[in-house]
Amino acid sequence: MAATRPSSSACPERARPRCRPDPSRGLIGDDEHGWSDNGVFKLRGRLLREGHPVVGIGEPQIYAATHKFGTILENVVFDPITRRIDLDDPAITENTRASYPLEFIDNALPDKRSGHPRNIIFLTCDASGVMPPIAKLSVDQARYQFISGYTSKIAGTEVGLGKEPEITFSTCFGAPFMVHQPDFYARLLKEKVVRYGVNCWLVNTGWVGGPYGVGKRISIRHTRAMLNAALTGKLLDVEFNTDPVFGFQTPKTCPDVPEHVLDPASSWPSREMYNQRYRQLAARFIDNFKKFDTAESREVEKAGPKV
Repeated sequence: MAATRPSSSACPERARPRCRPDPSRGLIGDDEHGWSDNGVFKLRGRLLREGHPVVGIGEPQIYAATHKFGTILENVVFDPITRRIDLDDPAITENTRASYPLEFIDNALPDKRSGHPRNIIFLTCDASGVMPPIAKLSVDQARYQFISGYTSKIAGTEVGLGKEPEITFSTCFGAPFMVHQPDFYARLLKEKVVRYGVNCWLVNTGWVGGPYGVGKRISIRHTRAMLNAALTGKLLDVEFNTDPVFGFQTPKTCPDVPEHVLDPASSWPSREMYNQRYRQLAARFIDNFKKFDTAESREVEKAGPKV
């Protein structure tokens, strides 16, 4: 999230351990946050990081935190004599965990809160390789994506999952933790987005050039450049295309990002193959949304994809 003063939350997509706190922004937290009439605040005082391997070059602050007194480590191999840990040993699991105080990160905000966000970003990991790397959402499109909660389960983070990612829809991006009906949370989201003039974005950190097994994960360098452009407002000044399937707005250009990256179809073997796979994914969205049968959800459904 980008708040009224420079701040950020670390990447909540646990399937991507390369994400790390943005050194140019103050860190509020990495996972559960609240949004009240006073702004954004963190719900717990510790950070939880998952993923293998955690290397000193890729995640220097997190790597340093794992070696500080007070950090709780789970599923980590260590020498019983020297008690030296080995973060690169996957003998127990590839999904190691480290929980440590927020102040172990240099740019953490000590009060763990900030003002109201100017941008809200929904992260999705599209294993189909068809979703655009970033898209601007209308308020109703944001409600639709929020209720849908589309992403992919990744090997190493889910018990019993094979190597191939599995498409999933997790309502409000956290279905097991929702005690109210989805409409309730979507209504709260709309109220705050409208009240505080928030821009909503959908960012795809999944595959490009084809689905899993054919394409590759999008470069985190490009993802960070798109996020920076969105958070600083630079992305609001470029020209947009209207996506023919989902209806959201996709930027034609973005600073420090090649134009072909912004057009996922261009990296597929053929646009016909891309369009067929894209329509298949849209159909999955439509089928999933049928389970939400209220007057409000039927209204939100109009902002969904058209096949």
